Amino acid sequence: MAGGKCLALIAHDQKKNEMAEFARRNKDQLSKWKIVATGTTGGRVLDAVPDLDVTRLKSGPLGGDQQIGALISTGEVGALIFFVDPLTPMPHDVDVKALMRLAIVYDIPMALNEATAEKLIPTLHA
Repeated sequence: MAGGKCLALIAHDQKKNEMAEFARRNKDQLSKWKIVATGTTGGRVLDAVPDLDVTRLKSGPLGGDQQIGALISTGEVGALIFFVDPLTPMPHDVDVKALMRLAIVYDIPMALNEATAEKLIPTLHA
């Protein structure tokens, strides 16, 4: 990820459509960023906006959340947009909590729902 900070995008299964639509609506802002995303989320974002610079990592439950956490801890991820589904049980809940903890520890902007992401995205500078 050398050459500047990235924006991380993650969405739980029930929120992937919302993330794809968010990317479509905000493609001009997102195109200013290198984006890292968990596997399926990254694929859905690329389907919605094929010309974005998206690096797909592993699926969240298979280590993608931890990969993004590592990029936060090394200063390579400068902001996190994570559409969380609070109504669906997550077998990898501890990984999700660890990722959010790292975003707080390293003091990067973090949106956990679409309303906050819509407010956050115009304020970000790549």
